[in-house]
Amino acid sequence: MVKELTELQLLTELEPSVADNLNRHLSLAKPWNPHDYVPWAEGRNYAALGGVDWDPEQSELSEVARVAMITNLLTEDNLPSYHRYISENLSTDGAWGTWVGTWTAEENRHGIAMRDYLVVTRGVDPVELEKTRTIVLTRGIIAPEDFEGVLIQSAYVTFQEVATRVSHRQTGRVCNDPVADTMLKRIAQDENLHAVFYRNITGAAFDLAPDQTMDAVTRVVKDFDMPGRGMPNWRRNGVLMVKHGIYDLRQHLEEVLVPTLRKWKVFDRTDFGPLGEQRRNELGEFLEKLQRDVVRFEERRAHLLERQAAKAAART
Repeated sequence: MVKELTELQLLTELEPSVADNLNRHLSLAKPWNPHDYVPWAEGRNYAALGGVDWDPEQSELSEVARVAMITNLLTEDNLPSYHRYISENLSTDGAWGTWVGTWTAEENRHGIAMRDYLVVTRGVDPVELEKTRTIVLTRGIIAPEDFEGVLIQSAYVTFQEVATRVSHRQTGRVCNDPVADTMLKRIAQDENLHAVFYRNITGAAFDLAPDQTMDAVTRVVKDFDMPGRGMPNWRRNGVLMVKHGIYDLRQHLEEVLVPTLRKWKVFDRTDFGPLGEQRRNELGEFLEKLQRDVVRFEERRAHLLERQAAKAAART
């Protein structure tokens, strides 16, 4: 019978991999400054300083782009909650602590750049944005009660970082503004490097404790939700983003789950015990169901878009 490792044992045994991947990350990550991605010349004072306050007519973003930008920004804004949650489940000592601090500092740039861009270009209502930011940060992260421990956190953040990368890239494409597209591409590069770090740590965990890691990965995949869950208008905004391909079920399956699981060689491993085999089988069944769900979803979406196009044509 395979002995289950404690959290302390997992953290201790994985730390050399954390140190190696931290050094790898630092050798690849290129410093950048948020202010370099903001069109400051487009800015002007708001009413408090003798200017004009925001009006919807000032925004050049489409509804989809505006919703996606706000959702992505508010997700990034919740960084203090993520930092606390990750620190509690990983460690603030040694290589773990250095990584958590590095990750937090790099992630913080994302919210700075996006907010400055939106406020300067008057892409969104800054007053409503601030009200919603306050609500989101007051609530903090909303996670399943049993999503605790280094394996759960490493697996979840791997998938989440890849998903966020996809969302930022797709948002940049619908903004119809090369400045926003360039900024979001740069943010997505950070997310990709962060995903690789966590993916490599989870890969090391598979070699260290295959059954425990397989259990964690299966639980994360089956219960996965984006970190913005629970923010105001989350359901409505999420539906709009799914409808227009900012982040939908096929992207989640084919661009997030499948490539990551393939990197871990989940369905090729031969070192699982009974628990690992059971959880891998569950994961396989879940992915098969998800593939069927993708097809049904896309059929419904195509039908909905056809109906909306027909209604629009009838009005003209």
